[in-house]
Amino acid sequence: MRLRKLHADRELPHCQRMRNFTDLASVPSHHLAPFTDRLRLAVAAYLARFKGSSREHTESDLRCYLAWCAEHGLDPLAARRPHLELYIRWMQEIRRFKPSTVSRRFSVAAGFYRTCVLDGVLEHSPAEHVRRPSVPAESPTLGCTHLQFEALLTAARESANPGDFALVAMLGLLGLRIFEATSADIADLGEEHGHRVLRVCGKGTKIVLVPLPPAVGRAIDRATGSRVRGPILLNTRGARMDRHAATRRLHRLAEAAGIQVTRAHPHMLRRLCHNHARRWR
Repeated sequence: MRLRKLHADRELPHCQRMRNFTDLASVPSHHLAPFTDRLRLAVAAYLARFKGSSREHTESDLRCYLAWCAEHGLDPLAARRPHLELYIRWMQEIRRFKPSTVSRRFSVAAGFYRTCVLDGVLEHSPAEHVRRPSVPAESPTLGCTHLQFEALLTAARESANPGDFALVAMLGLLGLRIFEATSADIADLGEEHGHRVLRVCGKGTKIVLVPLPPAVGRAIDRATGSRVRGPILLNTRGARMDRHAATRRLHRLAEAAGIQVTRAHPHMLRRLCHNHARRWR
């Protein structure tokens, strides 16, 4: 029995071992209540530096870190460098995030502490000397081939959902980001110097007028139908399509087209468009 107990202790899950170490290294939690308003103000001050979709994504990544701190009874404003190291290991070994995701989420936490130092909330940042995961310089995302894109276009054109053809055309022929395509409204369509254009709100709320090729224009007209206002892309419930619904639609279209890919996602079409444009430079 004693040997069995020793063996069972050795087989503790890695997550449990990390949690015990974090609990031992954390600051006592009986001082958390007075810091509630202080933490809320620090978070608001950091998020106020962003706007639009950048703020939404930053808030999502910061919420992940704050939830991890709450789970371990740790006041984020009392965290030290070992806690940040453990947070990275948790993302790598427990959640098994990709290196780019780990780097992005940790950068948000580091930016939060950097803002706290600027505002005088903290004397120094606990994330200053944390070793960050290495991220390859080249993006590992591969675009689909031209034959696969043609098959995807055909499946979208034959789909009963009129928004599928517009979704594939806006991503693959215009090279839009997924949030740029899903946030486009009918009111953003117009004409400029005799050409149909789409007013796109990109990163940092940068406004760009994108010319519409005839094929993309026809796809958008098919998606909008007789509607004169509202979003261009709708989900099956008649509401604005979000990035999750768009990814699901692409999965179904890839299966219908018989495309063998590990994971169909919107950035594959954008990558195809940019690779094609680079060839003609």
